[in-house]
Amino acid sequence: MGQRIELLPEHVANQIAAGEVVQRPASVVKELLENALDAGASEIQLIVREGGKTLIQVVDNGSGMDRKDAELSILRHATSKIRQAADLFQIHTMGFRGEALASIAAIAHLEMQTRNGNDDLGTHLKIAGGILESVSETVVPRGTSIQVKNLFFNVPARRNFLKSTKIEYRHVLEEFQRVALAHPGISFKLFHNDSELFNVPESNLRRRIGHLFGKRMNDRLVPVEEETQVVKIDGFICKPEFAKKSRGNQFFFVNNRYIKSPYLHHAVMNAYEGLLRPDTVPGYFIFLQVPADSIDINIHPTKTEIKFENEQSLYAILRAAVKHSLGQFNIRPVLDFEADQNLETPYNLRDRSAPVPQVEVDRNFNPFLEAGSPSALRKNYTRGSGNSWTALYDGLGEGEYQEGAKTHWIVESDAPPEALFDEDALDSLTEITSFQVDRKYILTRVKSGLLLIDQQRAHQRVLYEQFLENISLKEPVSQTLLFPMKLPFDPAELEMLNEMYDSLKALGFAIEKGAEGEVTISALPVLIPDAEVGTILEELLTNWRQQLGAEGYSDADRMARLLSRALSIRPGRILDTASRQALINDLFACKEPDRSPFNKKIHATLEVGELEKKLQ
Repeated sequence: MGQRIELLPEHVANQIAAGEVVQRPASVVKELLENALDAGASEIQLIVREGGKTLIQVVDNGSGMDRKDAELSILRHATSKIRQAADLFQIHTMGFRGEALASIAAIAHLEMQTRNGNDDLGTHLKIAGGILESVSETVVPRGTSIQVKNLFFNVPARRNFLKSTKIEYRHVLEEFQRVALAHPGISFKLFHNDSELFNVPESNLRRRIGHLFGKRMNDRLVPVEEETQVVKIDGFICKPEFAKKSRGNQFFFVNNRYIKSPYLHHAVMNAYEGLLRPDTVPGYFIFLQVPADSIDINIHPTKTEIKFENEQSLYAILRAAVKHSLGQFNIRPVLDFEADQNLETPYNLRDRSAPVPQVEVDRNFNPFLEAGSPSALRKNYTRGSGNSWTALYDGLGEGEYQEGAKTHWIVESDAPPEALFDEDALDSLTEITSFQVDRKYILTRVKSGLLLIDQQRAHQRVLYEQFLENISLKEPVSQTLLFPMKLPFDPAELEMLNEMYDSLKALGFAIEKGAEGEVTISALPVLIPDAEVGTILEELLTNWRQQLGAEGYSDADRMARLLSRALSIRPGRILDTASRQALINDLFACKEPDRSPFNKKIHATLEVGELEKKLQ
């Protein structure tokens, strides 16, 4: 047999390595910005076109390179950051592998112009698909400018998997924000399609957060500071009332490097225990300084995962630091031993609204009559019916429902309560056509037996088809608001709203972008109550970020799915007889009543034969 194993050519090996390092345009942005930081730049510009698919350019005023270093920088494993294996555990720079430029040059057209402070002329390199095409001298300012054009031009399969320009730009923006947050002492600029979107001057961390996420963030921040022998913690957390359902403003930085850590995130969430609304996540910008030899960065191609030497100690310290900040700034409630317990609302009555007191007026009262006259002694009493004793039990058990507890059968009837105890009125119960089980399912009768319907999924199907019908109209039905609403959003959320704009407009929304991250809403679809617009848009953004419902045929179809999910009836809500019957009728008037918009089963039939077997 002949030799079967061969050494791959250099350009093929580079393309394979590029598949790990460069996943999308945002990956290129991250690597180039980190190189500029390692070069000691104080001013960095990022220029992007079409979300980075046609052009990514990073210009810095760092140390620059001479001709020899410039030619070596595009080779694999050529780096100025480390010299030996021991240096991997003493890393103080953003990059260290020497793979980024070689990987990028292997799958794009790369053009580099650079000059260090000792040379009069700079160096101009052109590389296409990993092949060096030309090297020449040029007149350029001190620093480095790298242009990456036509990403994945020689890997068509990878290029076809890129998302739309708006989505790719959103990922670029996220990488820009992470790098700019980690280095508030450096000024950054971001240009997209020849428009300047960010001009972030040198400042402190609090102001940098305001520049990137809006000035309103300044009032939401609570400082966190803690220093121990294991770790030094500083940064900011957001107040619990500003927690969102979307996970967009959660940032961990270890030695000024952005990382993702579900373990540390759990520590922060644990510190907020009892302060957050259900299914919401607080924002935080937390910086951890640890000894370089106590962490291992070289475990993931993107360097966003880190192994800690004292992970459990770090968890406890971070949790305690966040809790201390919440208590120090009077955000976490504390025990007041001097409070009058008689003025406190009992815990089991907290969710009940105060009843309006009933005032009875004696219309026969006359203050000018003599005190001893018969009229003055007459009282306006009325004798109640003998069955009024059942009113004593009205309202008992309200607010005590818990999902997962004992099954509740809820029967709604128009008959008065005392009729349920009247033998002559028992026949009226046969008029009830549906029941509610566990405040989640609707049970109704059919010819073959019983039909069990998931009320939330049924409502999703009804709303979904109504929204699709609204989208098909050239002029969708909407309600104009008497007073337009202004809602604040951060830059990443604004980009998602921009992606969703056409779909929202087709549904009946009228949205205009205002100043300082505000959005003005002047019209809504008729199915959306104006009091819930903020909550619904927040849930839409969360689901859009998570690519929920992305299997739809179009963005408009996906938007209809997400809106049906946001507006549907939640489990635990009591439906009266008329509401249950209307939902059943609307469901079976749909084109596809068997499946929800997310392909979940809506109803199931319990045949009489099955019930008889269970009772044998």
